[in-house]
Amino acid sequence: MLNENIKTLRKSFNLSQVELADKIGVSKQCVSNWENDNVLPSIDMLIKLSKFFNVTTDSLLGLKHQTTVDVTGLSEKEIAHIKLIISDLSDNR
Repeated sequence: MLNENIKTLRKSFNLSQVELADKIGVSKQCVSNWENDNVLPSIDMLIKLSKFFNVTTDSLLGLKHQTTVDVTGLSEKEIAHIKLIISDLSDNR
């Protein structure tokens, strides 16, 4: 599941294996090995991947599907507005 999640996220960001590798500071072979389920990323790399893709490590590992939103620098009013939008979108499903 982890290998597929990495591949899916990479593709959703329109990145090649080489581009992802460059952005997180590993070789293309590392990304290829993760995606082909030959090798598991280290804990440090899991954290780096989760931060890069803005998902939780649980989500990356397939334990829980949750996406995070970085609200750093936003006011409480702006954060409340974002929460309202998310709630409205969830209600419309």
